[in-house]
Amino acid sequence: MKRGSIIFLKVVIALIGILTLAGMIRFPLTEGRAVNLDLFSIYSDPFILYGYLASIAFFVALYQAFKLLGYIGENKVFSLNSVKALRTIKYCAVILGASIILAILYIRLFAGGDDSAGPTAIGILATFISIVVATVAAVFEKLLQSAVDIKSENDLTV
Repeated sequence: MKRGSIIFLKVVIALIGILTLAGMIRFPLTEGRAVNLDLFSIYSDPFILYGYLASIAFFVALYQAFKLLGYIGENKVFSLNSVKALRTIKYCAVILGASIILAILYIRLFAGGDDSAGPTAIGILATFISIVVATVAAVFEKLLQSAVDIKSENDLTV
């Protein structure tokens, strides 16, 4: 890949992370039931805390994607570090999908009186995206692992 493409993708990943973090900080302040609460009460809400805890997997996956782009830029894509980065991205996507499913179940079962169709639909979409990311990462991990194995065999042969 050209250096400009890698820098562009790194900037996109950084922007995704910054915008997501800004949204996570701003959203609880504008949410309906938290409008009249103080900051401590807003950010001590168990569901908000669960969202922050679940987002750790998202940010770890973004960091691993950033590292993977660094390996590509250094022409070290066929290395065990790249395979480990893809494996971590896969696990983070699975954890994020499971976290979203647990949040949907909590909303459906314990959020009495609220209309849960909207959050459920968004949660299903986000879970689907997580499953797709995990599947793509798993496929690339297997391909890259076999390429690393072939490369190591060729290095030993010569």
